[in-house]
Amino acid sequence: MFVMTIDQRGSRRHGDKVPQLLKVLENLTTILPFERSVGDEVQGLLDEPQEVVEAVARILREKDWYVGIGIGRVDVPLPTSSREASGEAFVAAREAVDAAKKTGDRVPLSVKTPNAAAAVWADAAEAVLALTGDVVRSRSAAEWRVLDALDASPGTTQKQVAATLQISPQAVSKAIVRSGRAEEWGGRRAALLLLQHAQLALNVRANG
Repeated sequence: MFVMTIDQRGSRRHGDKVPQLLKVLENLTTILPFERSVGDEVQGLLDEPQEVVEAVARILREKDWYVGIGIGRVDVPLPTSSREASGEAFVAAREAVDAAKKTGDRVPLSVKTPNAAAAVWADAAEAVLALTGDVVRSRSAAEWRVLDALDASPGTTQKQVAATLQISPQAVSKAIVRSGRAEEWGGRRAALLLLQHAQLALNVRANG
């Protein structure tokens, strides 16, 4: 299982942004949905690595959050709320978000697991997610306009996007290249594979 614990940065200066983040995350597939756990913190339980990767991309775009990902077992039966859940994945997520707060200028994200075999993959996933997150966080508003227009209508051509945004096709092409779109999706695929390997390591332990 994957527990994500997400804590707001600078809430005293910027106000409570938890409702906004919950809206950003509301249509993801989870085991226990993202919800406010305490104060300006959000927590959710997931079992699909691709949903973890997607959640990370959405959260880091917002730029206002520390992201902790814990990988491990959870206690069953599960309650209806992550606030009432427990297990090693929840402990690891707490350690991860605390570590994320100490990353300095680096992307504020950490991945932790108590399992030694899974830790190798978790560390690698953290590195890839941080690098990919840096691409996401550095995009300009103009680049996001182009990417959002492309994502809103899969199959739309760059010429169609240019017409919609009233810019030149060349500007669309340059925005896509500058945004690091190809690099982001490559990073996502790599992170997905690494999280899958971490999950597999845990399953081997559970069945061993």
